[in-house]
Amino acid sequence: MTTIGMDRAPDFPRSPAELRLDYRRTVDRLLVHREALGEVFLTDMQPLDDGRYAAGAQLPRSHAHYGDHLLRPASHDPLLILEACRQATLAGAHRFFAVATDNKFILTHLRLRLTDHRITEIGAGPCPLAMEVEVVRRKERHGRVTGLDYAIRLSVRGGEIGTAEIGLRFKTPEGYRALRLINRGGRALVSSDAYKTAMRGTPTPPYLVGRALPENVVLADAVSQDGRAKALLRVPADHPSLFDHPQDHLPGMAITEGARQLALFAAVDLRGMSAAKTLLTELDVTFVRFGELEEETVLSAELSERIPAAPAEAHIHYTQGGPLEPETAGPATGDDRVRARIEAHQGKELLCAYTFVLTPTSY
Repeated sequence: MTTIGMDRAPDFPRSPAELRLDYRRTVDRLLVHREALGEVFLTDMQPLDDGRYAAGAQLPRSHAHYGDHLLRPASHDPLLILEACRQATLAGAHRFFAVATDNKFILTHLRLRLTDHRITEIGAGPCPLAMEVEVVRRKERHGRVTGLDYAIRLSVRGGEIGTAEIGLRFKTPEGYRALRLINRGGRALVSSDAYKTAMRGTPTPPYLVGRALPENVVLADAVSQDGRAKALLRVPADHPSLFDHPQDHLPGMAITEGARQLALFAAVDLRGMSAAKTLLTELDVTFVRFGELEEETVLSAELSERIPAAPAEAHIHYTQGGPLEPETAGPATGDDRVRARIEAHQGKELLCAYTFVLTPTSY
């Protein structure tokens, strides 16, 4: 039997996108707007045809933020997968669509649907995520690309695990500053550096939001009543993952983490679900306006009635000896899922609204 090196994806039958990808090193951190090398997951990008490219990311088995979960069996965080997709779109905008490196990137929407979460269970080595990225909408002005909407197919070692969608808009430094000042009514921009100790409220116990480490909890004063849950979003401006570099607003992924934590808190507190046996399998959000650092951000959650378990899907898994017989994937117990709607407000202004699907993983 051939021994496979840890720096390359196993030589299983794969999609055309995966066959082109290299997992031996990460891309330049500047392409994905990161300061810390440990926060770069993208390893490669290869053009496929006009408006379409393949991207690879290595998902680490252990990570101080994305690896801090109670979920059993241990799986790669869906938000880590989404972050890898986000990095693929940032880098692709620079490399394939000539978006200038000094442009400001604005996140407009995020969508994720995981159809086979078993493939992303943490194993003996890093996970080679392959992304087939397609630009489905392109905005231009005066010959400059000002926006890209992406659709992404996700696979691991030849097995499809789901899809993602991401929207980005691009502003010159001058245009971005003008937009932000309008949003703030002319008030000067602030930096997250000034908020490293500005934590409002009482932090929520980690186990109620599926975490082990208190430093990864971004909720405070979480309560549930009459079928609803509410919490304050803490601003962990010194968090090495959520605030990898100084920001003048709340990053979309930081709000998303808070919304996911509140959805899980509501599922645990209102429905008696287990934080160790509940996985986020669908996410849909549109960002309406910037979240300001110095404003109080309130998250509210409402759970739907239980929805039927997703239909079992047949997948063919591969070994070095060839394909195995198709096996059924999905929640083995047939437990019902829960849909959660989360809204983020500052004062009377809606920042964004999420729809999540939480899936029991008791098997």
